[in-house]
Amino acid sequence: MQKLYDEEDDTLTDERARRARDGRTPEISIFLPVFNEEPNLRPLHAKLDDALQKLGRSAEIIYVDDGSTDGSLNVLRELAQADQRVRVIALRRNYGQTPAMAAGIDAARGEVLIPMDADMQNDPTDIARLLEKLDEGYEVVSGWRKNRKDPLVTRKIPSMMANWLISKIGGVPLHDYGCSLKAYRRESLEDVHLYGEMHRFIPIYASWSGARVAEIPVEHHPRTMGKSKYGLSRTIKVVFDLMTIKFMASYQTKPLYVFGWAGLLTMLASFVCAVFAFVMKYLDWPHHADFVQTPLPVLTMVMLVLGIQFFLMGLLAEMLVRTYHESQAKRIYAVRERIGFEEN
Repeated sequence: MQKLYDEEDDTLTDERARRARDGRTPEISIFLPVFNEEPNLRPLHAKLDDALQKLGRSAEIIYVDDGSTDGSLNVLRELAQADQRVRVIALRRNYGQTPAMAAGIDAARGEVLIPMDADMQNDPTDIARLLEKLDEGYEVVSGWRKNRKDPLVTRKIPSMMANWLISKIGGVPLHDYGCSLKAYRRESLEDVHLYGEMHRFIPIYASWSGARVAEIPVEHHPRTMGKSKYGLSRTIKVVFDLMTIKFMASYQTKPLYVFGWAGLLTMLASFVCAVFAFVMKYLDWPHHADFVQTPLPVLTMVMLVLGIQFFLMGLLAEMLVRTYHESQAKRIYAVRERIGFEEN
């Protein structure tokens, strides 16, 4: 995973490998980004503890404090002292939900990774149902807040529109990309890199690598304590990130295609403007019209130069893509299974 938090936390990956060698790898890693959720943390942890005891699987709970300014970190320290399954990562400042989730994924040691919110709107009892669906042969199981307890105008309607758009563009039809409660097999996240507000698009990234994605309804409770960190402004960010998703899905390894088409269209517009200018000057159509008094000469030159720039941008993007893949020896495919090969 790409780390968007402090570089000193590189040791988290080394710690995960060391503990795995020691035979202390849990089956499940639950990680929760936390930002100013002090009143919710103790009752949430009690519910998590109850759900995990009924589940009967080894687990770890990772709280990622995303620069909280209330007493959240002190509460998390208390929980870590009282429960040996708890680990806490305190980020230096408030980075946002995507970096906090990336920190949790990097620190996780389990074979199944389960993110969830720390505001008590997700229900820990749904973890068992996610795991049951995962055991049916899926690599990703996404929660769907079917009976969502949020304001209609400011949260539900924008969310419905965003989910429809994301499903159409991303090619993975889900009802609720914004639901944090999901379950991932570790291998489905190996090639996922998070930045911006991309945490909600993880099922799309995993699907690109061949992961099988499913969705199940989950409980959603109204917020009773603390303050929501979400608003309409996040919808705008999602739209911008969605543009990135579409570009990466269609043109990540062939950016010249999109820039080339843009260059062709602008140069075609330049040619059309030049033809109209020629007709007006030399064929006197419309009658007595002066092409100099029209924007046609300027449009001809501007569109021509813009078309050339699009082609050059496409070539530069091709060079960057090739450098990226060749410098990292990064494959442009993912293998699900090898049959008949000798193990190295």
